Amino acid sequence: MCGIVGYIGKRDVAPLLLEGLQRLEYRGYDSAGIAIHAKASGKSAGGLKTAKAKGRVRELESRLPKRFQGGTGIAHTRWATHGAPTDENAHPHVDATGEVAVVHNGIIDNASDLRAKLIADGVEFASETDTEVLAHLIGRSTAETLEEKVREALRHIEGTYGIAVLHAAFPDRIVVARNGSPVVLGIGEHEMFVSSDVAALVSHTRQVVTLDDGEMATLKADDYRTYTTEGSRTTTTPETVEYAAESYDLGGHDTYMHKEISEQAEAVDRALRGRIDDRFATVHLGGLNLDAREARAVRRVKILGCGTSYHAGQIGAQMIEELARIPSDAEPASEFRYRNPVVDPDTLYVAVSQSGETYDVLAAVQELKRKGARVLGLVNVVGSAIARETDGGIYVHAGPEVCVVSTKCFTNMVVSFALLALHLGRIRDLSVADGKRIIEGLRKLPGQIDEILKGEEDIKKLSALYADAKSMMFIGRVRGYPVAREASLKLKEVSYIHAEAYPASELKHGPLALIEPAMPTVAIVPDDDLLEKNRAALEEIKARSGRILAVAHQEQEKADHTIVVPKNEPELDPILMGIPLQLLAHHTALALGRDIDKPRNLAKSVTVE
Repeated sequence: MCGIVGYIGKRDVAPLLLEGLQRLEYRGYDSAGIAIHAKASGKSAGGLKTAKAKGRVRELESRLPKRFQGGTGIAHTRWATHGAPTDENAHPHVDATGEVAVVHNGIIDNASDLRAKLIADGVEFASETDTEVLAHLIGRSTAETLEEKVREALRHIEGTYGIAVLHAAFPDRIVVARNGSPVVLGIGEHEMFVSSDVAALVSHTRQVVTLDDGEMATLKADDYRTYTTEGSRTTTTPETVEYAAESYDLGGHDTYMHKEISEQAEAVDRALRGRIDDRFATVHLGGLNLDAREARAVRRVKILGCGTSYHAGQIGAQMIEELARIPSDAEPASEFRYRNPVVDPDTLYVAVSQSGETYDVLAAVQELKRKGARVLGLVNVVGSAIARETDGGIYVHAGPEVCVVSTKCFTNMVVSFALLALHLGRIRDLSVADGKRIIEGLRKLPGQIDEILKGEEDIKKLSALYADAKSMMFIGRVRGYPVAREASLKLKEVSYIHAEAYPASELKHGPLALIEPAMPTVAIVPDDDLLEKNRAALEEIKARSGRILAVAHQEQEKADHTIVVPKNEPELDPILMGIPLQLLAHHTALALGRDIDKPRNLAKSVTVE
């Protein structure tokens, strides 16, 4: 969601911070701001200076004073929670003296109580935000060091935060802290960086340190140190970021969504590389930390995710049931963590998140760990919070995903679930022949994805025929239903067309009331043992004058249009059937003039409730 960037060193800080903010624009935001330790020159005094603006980073850039120079600064892109998107509510926030500046990701749960106490003490607030409370608490602290001032203020805070703090009296440092919202340090040569996302760092350094919850750090130009919020020193070793800055660029595409759709064959190949074991018709997943005896003891699999990750989990649950014959299901993590679930020691829990920082998923993991459950992570970002909190897991290796809506990461998540299902199946009762069959199907995927992408122009033409729809229905049976749900989500996310997804078997139980010529239906029709059942659903829609777009392995007579996709193994077909519908959503949104990479009201990494 919100983005943090900070720098301390000898370079002019404002251009670096603006560049970092631009690299974080994909996360979603509504305002931006910068605070710097300004250099004293001529008639211009030094000290802290801030600039803030509602809107895009370019609006902020246009408002920067000509003499806005310094070697230390922090910056922020805000996604509104407390208070509307305004200049006043934009970060950084300062205390009453103007000596403290704070940028903050997360939510302070007890902000209202703290605000009331501060107002009673005579503090005047300049914004409606929860973050300003923190700036005043730090400013009012009588502690001698900035580290202790921040630590003292955080003792009063309930909620989540990733923060960076400047103080006019301590121009040689930035103090940062994390609890539930990511903070990453970038280690340079006689300069240091901080951000909420490595995307803002990789053009300057690939050596990073990711803070844990309850951890703080002090950054100076020549060094850094980490410690707990209680003051105890911690030991950290920088890690090397896998992807270079070019991975975050458009690469000749008009949108990141289009770029990332086009990268899926390569991404799937990367997810498979080095993991297939032909000798035993299985796969190597060393990161699971789950030996064969433990795997055989699993009696149930519960998958937890949100949004696209939840849909990937639904497909994954079906794969695990089919290949490993273990009862499995998926549930939104945002619901699971609030319903006081029964935590069974024989259940294997799998937490799914592209960023590895999704707050609802992370909170569910922490609750499960507290109750003694075994939890695996299935994430894209190495070193992320969920990857560190879980007992083991699978990195999906999709590469950087910049567009707010997920495409290639969804595909790689499902591929990773196929690997997990095959691994568990071969430990249990899946035959060598079936293992080889699935491996052969997995190896076909990159080429088949390329084949689908070559038909993009035809899908673009189809999108023009459906872009005038005010609402659309998506249907599928069994394996096809999660595909329909994900395709429905993609369309509504980027085009803002209302869309609903239902099991095709449920049409008679209510949804048929919606069918009319103005309500197109997208039907997932794989060539499997339910083909005739799916065709019967098309008959029902056609009898009520509904328009039908089918995604199928062969032309469908009752459909107005059919997108034909190559056939793989039945268990793997859902991976391919969703890809043309990603293109349909993209081109429909393009036809409607939508901001595809930054859909309204949405953010890439949801690190608050």
